[in-house]
Amino acid sequence: MADGVPSGSSRQSDPVVERFGSAGTQTLVRAPTNGSPFAALPERAYDNLLVVAARDHPRKIAQRLERDGHDPADVGVVPVTPTAAEYDGDLWTTDHVRPGDLTGVGMRFSDAVGHLEPGRGWVFVDALGVFLMYADESRVSRFFQTLTNRVRARDLRGVYCVSPGAVATETYERLRSVCDRERDVGRGAGDGA
Repeated sequence: MADGVPSGSSRQSDPVVERFGSAGTQTLVRAPTNGSPFAALPERAYDNLLVVAARDHPRKIAQRLERDGHDPADVGVVPVTPTAAEYDGDLWTTDHVRPGDLTGVGMRFSDAVGHLEPGRGWVFVDALGVFLMYADESRVSRFFQTLTNRVRARDLRGVYCVSPGAVATETYERLRSVCDRERDVGRGAGDGA
């Protein structure tokens, strides 16, 4: 039995289930600051995806999606940037919110997550470390726990990127403890319980 799936189940052979667990599983991804955090996502995530984008502007995300053959219309973005920047494209987006406004991020997220299909949708946070640059660790940890609880309750897969070198070890461990699994971008190993 793996991840609560009987060994005779067809779900066990699904590589997405093996790497990211079943719907509702929350995964913390160790991502280098110089790489693309989107490398952490499997192809099927792009069919019903909400990105909390603290690293890239929606325009850059749309360009990456199109370059990789994904339909931007299937992807929603909560743009979390220090300054407002206009975007008019195929991605569906919420209003911009500043990274230190965790309440605002939570409100935009709550509105947007309702567009994801339970059991099928994915939530992706591209850079948790950005929030730590604008808010103290205890606030970010509480926000992250609330976020993962909402994603789990809606039976969505959550994938959260953080660069361990950019956050204190204790902070990383606190974030990790909220998730069901742990992975490295570009490596298949590293799943943790």
